[in-house]
Amino acid sequence: MECTIDWMGTQGMSFVAQTGSGHMLAMDGAPEGGGHNLAPRPMETVLAGTGGCTAYDVVLILKRGRHDVRGCQLKLSAERADADPKVFTKIHMHFVVSGKALNQAAVERAVALSHEKYCSASIMLAKTAAITTSVELVEV
Repeated sequence: MECTIDWMGTQGMSFVAQTGSGHMLAMDGAPEGGGHNLAPRPMETVLAGTGGCTAYDVVLILKRGRHDVRGCQLKLSAERADADPKVFTKIHMHFVVSGKALNQAAVERAVALSHEKYCSASIMLAKTAAITTSVELVEV
């Protein structure tokens, strides 16, 4: 896996990443750090990427188990250390999974499998952060 990060100039703290798969991702710093608030902060992208990784796993596991999953929303909240390096110390992931006749235990198992076996990002972040999860089912 590769990624190239380019600073967008001397008038701020904006960066553009080009991923190995050829996609572009903008990031910017907070105004108090010289940024212009034009894009997500780099640590926000870490949190979003982790959420995307685990939500992907959960949907894939449920689909492979032939569950009638129709939607998956993941709401993340995180806390960071006060001092540098300001690593994540707590992350809560609330999954709202919708579908027909979903089984609570099956969805919770999919979440657990993601965190224990498949999601590289959340497994990596669990080295510094206490990760908790909750599941809410919505019948559609």
